[in-house]
Amino acid sequence: MALPMRVTVGDITRLEVDAVVNAANETLLGGGGVDGAIHRAAGPGLRAECAGLGGCPTGQVRVTGGRGLSARWVIHAVGPVWRGGAEGEAKLLAACYRESLKAARERGAASLAFPAVSTGAYGYPPDAAAEVAVQTVAGMLAEDARPEVIFCCFSEDSAALHRAAMAAP
Repeated sequence: MALPMRVTVGDITRLEVDAVVNAANETLLGGGGVDGAIHRAAGPGLRAECAGLGGCPTGQVRVTGGRGLSARWVIHAVGPVWRGGAEGEAKLLAACYRESLKAARERGAASLAFPAVSTGAYGYPPDAAAEVAVQTVAGMLAEDARPEVIFCCFSEDSAALHRAAMAAP
């Protein structure tokens, strides 16, 4: 049985999905990359809602409304900063994907879009990050095939890494 996951290249803020994952920092108050793009697209109400959450530790998630996005929810996942791989980065990154999927399921989301968490300013090697993302999500979808998961990559290079990870045995 094929798992309900696919890869696309595009702007995560424009996807027609129930929930999007934001590659957030611990403050949840916006930043660069995907985080900044989601905050800009959602509007100032998102920052205000995030300010009331008191931050989020690495490897965990917090959920807000989608505000100006077409998505109903934003799941803010704080990924690890890459420090060479010996400081539990893979476990923390897997936790981001696992906790995001759990949060989407708890809310009844039928579709969920992930960016390539931690691969931008946090420096996680994109190939290793794609493997963690796909393996974690595939493992969870094999047990419960919901929601549909879209890996929304900013570049074709990132998409190719996700596709390769999906094709791996």
